[in-house]
Amino acid sequence: MAGDEFGALLGELKERSGLSYGVLGKRLHMSGSTLHRYVNADAVPTDYAPIERFARLCKATPDELLTLHRLWLRADALRGRKAEPEAVATAEAVAKPEPKATPEPATTEPEAVPDPPAAPAGRRRTVALAGAAVVVVAGAIALAVNLVPGDGRGDGERQTVGAVSSSDAAAGKPSASGRTSPSASAGRSASPTPSGSAAATAPTGGGAQAPSPGRATAPSVVADAHKWEHPCSQHYLVNRPPAQVPPPPTEQDAPGWVAALDAVTGGDQRVALTVQGTGKQTVVLDALHVRVVNKSAPLAWNDYSMGVGCGGDVPTKNFAVDLDSGRPGVTPKAGQRNFPYKVSESDPEVFYVTAQARAHDVSWFLELDWSSGDQRGTVRIDDDGQPFRTSGRLGRPGYDYPLGGSEWIEAPKN
Repeated sequence: MAGDEFGALLGELKERSGLSYGVLGKRLHMSGSTLHRYVNADAVPTDYAPIERFARLCKATPDELLTLHRLWLRADALRGRKAEPEAVATAEAVAKPEPKATPEPATTEPEAVPDPPAAPAGRRRTVALAGAAVVVVAGAIALAVNLVPGDGRGDGERQTVGAVSSSDAAAGKPSASGRTSPSASAGRSASPTPSGSAAATAPTGGGAQAPSPGRATAPSVVADAHKWEHPCSQHYLVNRPPAQVPPPPTEQDAPGWVAALDAVTGGDQRVALTVQGTGKQTVVLDALHVRVVNKSAPLAWNDYSMGVGCGGDVPTKNFAVDLDSGRPGVTPKAGQRNFPYKVSESDPEVFYVTAQARAHDVSWFLELDWSSGDQRGTVRIDDDGQPFRTSGRLGRPGYDYPLGGSEWIEAPKN
């Protein structure tokens, strides 16, 4: 089972670290018993972030990090399928009517009308459980997906994908990056759907149609626009002096930091794409393209580095994009093979796309072509409905924030 493999790898990392559950828990701000449940495959966390921190603390290799992410995705998907019959049983229990009480014979003397009896304790508990399940589903993280008419390729379809909160998308609120979801700004009929359940039929007439049984569906894509290779390689351009710029964020806090300062990625931008099938059919990922929306002179802003004195690694499934090229394309790096790839619901893939700009300020997005049998389509991948944006930083005033320091200092000329 995927959950057993997931727990086994966690256990291997834990043993190799030589640290106890108590020590690991303190460093990760988690309870040791919770970690023990993960390692024993008694539970699967709903968020991958604490697992990644656990793995890095245990000195996991890049290949182990990638394998761990795959196993977590599979275990999480299997947990969702296991929960479905339980939810159905709960719903049936709620809908089952209470047996009617046999009326007592009337008496000659008048009686006071009693208050309605309280519902039995067992039923109250079932209703509470059903309500809790609804809250969990409503708060799940989802992909905002726009389905638009095909592009002249028969059954082909296009989708726009950006990772947003389902509750925020439904309300048209800004996401963590400060932008609204695609469905709130594209002007087309769309609704956010949970990851792994995107519809696969292009809309006809007034709205989208549900896919027929056995029909292939588009893969789900989760895009992380701020996946640093390592802090020292990550730079952001900000149109503010150092005194008005807060200390550099951690990688997981970067979207909020960038949105608050209207910052733009400087030099290299690495985007992580987690692609997973959404149905029983295997989906072929035929090609990945880059589309340039705008290209202009690089921004004349200050250059802020996110770290000093550190090293990094090159992950597998790594691709490069030269945004300064006249016709940018997605090319494999370090001997990595090119597309096509295959994904399914139980076998996802993680791709890293590093886009580089030296002499321009470039707005861009990606398009992923997919096919399954006679079905095919294209998924547009962007930054929550807006293009990714990367600008050259050569010659700009640079600033570092030394480890343990309290202010930005001028960096050596790049």
